[in-house]
Amino acid sequence: MNNFRDDVKGVILAGGSGTRLYPLTKIVSKQLLHIYNKPMIYYPLSVLVNSGVKNVMIITTPEDQESFKNLLNNGSQWGIEIEYAVQEKPEGIAQALIISEQWVDKMKTILMLGDNLFFGPDINNIIRRSIDLNDGATIFGYKVPDPERFGVIQFDENKNVLSIEEKPEKPNSNWAVTGLYIYDGEVGSYAKKLKKSNRGEYEITDINNIYLKQKKIRLEFLDENYTWLDTGTFDSLLEASNYVKKFHREFKDKIIFD
Repeated sequence: MNNFRDDVKGVILAGGSGTRLYPLTKIVSKQLLHIYNKPMIYYPLSVLVNSGVKNVMIITTPEDQESFKNLLNNGSQWGIEIEYAVQEKPEGIAQALIISEQWVDKMKTILMLGDNLFFGPDINNIIRRSIDLNDGATIFGYKVPDPERFGVIQFDENKNVLSIEEKPEKPNSNWAVTGLYIYDGEVGSYAKKLKKSNRGEYEITDINNIYLKQKKIRLEFLDENYTWLDTGTFDSLLEASNYVKKFHREFKDKIIFD
């Protein structure tokens, strides 16, 4: 836990009601459920910290915030600084950028979803490099069998992003936008101007399309050497635990919290 950066802040969105995981999430936040032998929140937090992020804001539901504080405290035991904020009701991923705007204070932002897990060679160095290269927005693409469930990326032969479409009925590629995003200092002001979609949410795809129109979006591919797990269902929760268990010897030094 060294080589911290002073040019970036991390935001983890750990709100939501987790309805797909009822009845478990009636009594505990989804992001506090265990993945093998660690609470889920440890995994995105460790990605940020291992990528050089010292200042982290965790956004929770009002009722779950005390549990997160009891688990993580202020982060000083790991040499980091954790702040907390409340998402009164889940109104989209981009809402995290509105909630954290004043705290971020025009610095670069790494936004992660609290139920997304990333594994693979040098993933932290890839993120560090992406922070350095970021001049607007950076998204991380991952090939999936069911792209209609995600924001879908269309790109040309030079890996330039052509379009990003949210949950399309007829996807034009199999590459999904993962729950890991890097933004410049303007993202909070963009987020505040968003209007809710037909789903009643502030869509992160709308933010990404703002940068796309400015030609200031960069796509980082996570190929077959990497694993991205979105742990929103019982099956994916079990898959994540089994995956971490299988590779625990390899990963235990990279999941830094005990």
